[in-house]
Amino acid sequence: MAKKQLILTKFDEGREYSRLHDIHTVFGGQRQGGISTPRQQPYVFIFTGKSGEQHGYSDGWRDEGVFLYTGEGQSGDMEFKGGNKAIRDHSLNGKDLLLFEALGKSKPVRYLGRFACESWDTFQGPDTSGNMRECIQFHLVKTTLPSAGASLDMEDANSTSSISDLYGLRQRAFAAARPRQAQAWGKAPANYRARSKAVRDYVLARANGICELTGRPAPFLTKSGQPYLEVHHTRRLSDDGPDDPRYVAAICPTAHREIHFGANGEELNQQLIAKLKVIESS
Repeated sequence: MAKKQLILTKFDEGREYSRLHDIHTVFGGQRQGGISTPRQQPYVFIFTGKSGEQHGYSDGWRDEGVFLYTGEGQSGDMEFKGGNKAIRDHSLNGKDLLLFEALGKSKPVRYLGRFACESWDTFQGPDTSGNMRECIQFHLVKTTLPSAGASLDMEDANSTSSISDLYGLRQRAFAAARPRQAQAWGKAPANYRARSKAVRDYVLARANGICELTGRPAPFLTKSGQPYLEVHHTRRLSDDGPDDPRYVAAICPTAHREIHFGANGEELNQQLIAKLKVIESS
């Protein structure tokens, strides 16, 4: 079965959709519960609603622009398996989180946007039997919709020819791929930007002004005199946020747009994945 593709603008923020027909019939995934993880798709679909209130907790926005989302598991302590693991590791696995609000039984769901799990914490709450247990709460940060990908240049990368400095950037980039436990969710947006920057900085420094797809120098210099390249996530349709650096490349703008919009885009993306495997193994 061929892999299905989705353009992010397929779902419009604020618009209502049929969970069955518009999501599961098209992409697959579990049709029940709050977390759906369709195979062979770069997405994790998550659904929020009022059902958690009967267990003493509720999902929702906080003043700092963070959406708190409670994990799955009705009995006993919540664990990092299944959907909970999928949310925590979505960046590591090259998946985007798409959040929908359930409007009620037999009613449609409303698309709230694309999010990233920046951090998580635990709290005490009752299970379906009324017994207190440990619950997982994810700190989700809303991400921006890309056009053709984020435009980034080397002047932000603090790049250097020093091998030791590049090694340090690499260590920080790989550490940034996975969110961590954090009691304070208020710092999630700033921490998310820092994690994203760690991946971006390393990838741009690794490229050192050379397109990692074509092998040619950056097509022009920025006003500050730095070679201009763009960051591309090979496993996701979005080009922002942290990800495993082995699947993120710095490429020229023309190649970047051809991957996203060209007839041979998927073939070029696969070529880039193969080249990144060689680059990261060297």
